[in-house]
This record gives sequence, C-alpha cells and structure tokens, in this order.
Amino acid sequence: MSASVFIAGPASWNSIVLVDRLPEPVPHMQFAEDSWETLGGTSAGKALSLTALGRSSLLYALSARDEPGTLVRSALERAGVRTRWGTADATERHLNLMTRRGERVSLYLAAPAETDGADDEALTAAMADADAIVLDLAAEPLRLLPLAQNVGRPIWVDVHDYDGIAEFHRPFLAAADAVFCNADRLDDPVAFLRSCIRAGATLAVCTLGADGAVAVDADGAEHRVAAIPVDVVDTNGAGDAFLAGVLDARLAGSDLPTALTAGARSASSVLRTRHLHPVLDEILG
Repeated sequence: MSASVFIAGPASWNSIVLVDRLPEPVPHMQFAEDSWETLGGTSAGKALSLTALGRSSLLYALSARDEPGTLVRSALERAGVRTRWGTADATERHLNLMTRRGERVSLYLAAPAETDGADDEALTAAMADADAIVLDLAAEPLRLLPLAQNVGRPIWVDVHDYDGIAEFHRPFLAAADAVFCNADRLDDPVAFLRSCIRAGATLAVCTLGADGAVAVDADGAEHRVAAIPVDVVDTNGAGDAFLAGVLDARLAGSDLPTALTAGARSASSVLRTRHLHPVLDEILG
C-alpha cells in the first residue's frame, strides 16, 4: 500500500479582492481591480495538491451546514479529495485583500471553534493508519496535537508567517518533526530553521517567494532550491503546494534536494491559477 497522509485544519470559503496596493490604515476610498470567490484554507490547499500528485490522503476539517459549508464540501468532493467532516458552529470564511505582488491581508469573517472530541477515537485511528500527519494552525488541530503525538507518526506543521514570538504557534513547533514557514516576518530565516532542528525537528524549510526556498536537515546541512519562473496569477496556496510536493517526494523515498525541487514544481503549478489548485479552474470557473 502506498504511503498516506492525514491532514487536519482549515477549509474555508474565501472572497478574494485584488487591489493595486494594500490599504493604508486611514479612512479612504479604493477601487478593486478584480474580485472572485473560491475555496480557501491551508489544509484544503495541501489536500488538493497531494490528491493531484496521486498521494493517498484524508482531509479532516470542520464545517457547518450553511451555504459556505456546502460550497466548500462540494468543491473538494468534485476535486476528488477524501474528506472527513467535523461539525462546526460556522464554516470558516476569509476576505483576502491581495496585490499582484503577492502581498495579502486576510480578514477572518468566521472561524470554527474546537470540537468536544466526540470523534477522537475515529480520528486517532485515522492518524495511526497514516504514514505522516499534517496539523495546520487552527483550534481543532491544536486540540489534536497530544493525540497525534501519542500515535507516533511524523508530524509536519506549517507555521506560515510566524514571527518567532507568537504563543499560538509554539505547541505546533514543539511537536513537529518537520517545520515549514515563510520569510515574511523572520529577520533571519536560516537561524530560525536551525533553532527548529535544535528543538528536535528533523527538517525545517522556509519559502522565500521568488527566491525559492531554504532548508536545514537533521545534520544541520543547508539546502536551497530556486523558484520555477512562471507568470504569477495568484499566490494563494503556493506554500501549501510546496509542502505537499516535498512531503509526497519524501514519502516516495527521495532525498531532500530532489524533494525540494518537487516542492518548487508543485508550487509553480498553483501560481498559474487564481484558485488553490488548477483542478478547481473547471469546477469553480
């Protein structure tokens, strides 16, 4: 049986607004260059990319029986993503203000609270059946961290634009075998990656936008990969696709340089679409 992945975290319905510049914090009027609605959520992005790569995966996410939840579940089902849904008080929704340079401000319109744990036995079994567990930044995956650690499978986390200080991220970092982040708020990305390895991770990776990515392995060796040049349509989901490409390659037995190249290739495919993955182009238009 091929290696499989359990992913827990956000799947959302997003409104994307493209602007020529991010708004300044003063009252003013500004015109949008474009806008659209689409599937969002960092875990949904990873699941879409892993599914497209042919990697067996299960996405566990929360949604409510509301219109955004119906749209989220339908899009993922039509994209062929295996899902398990927990019941939420509201489906996650974002309003993302974006520039063509990839700058983003995400306004959370709704975010589900953690569950009461009624499905923990089944979730523990699903994690135990997986070869790797991806836990993304949200209340429910935070609750699942102790269960995932008890299962003993490698835990991959994506702390996104972590600033090195925020408290919410720290339990994820403490539990991680593999840490992914971007350099948006880190003064010294390599120093942060090395701190993750010293804390017990065996792999730490930071994406650098157009400059590719840098990684530090368990032996402290530094590895770099260049970004694949593309005509960028939208940057949402590129980091998720990068992690998915690296994870898929590592589960297939690739060495780290080969896996990083696979991550760059996966990310480049997502940069060409205004959705989380090109498979959604036909589904969502």
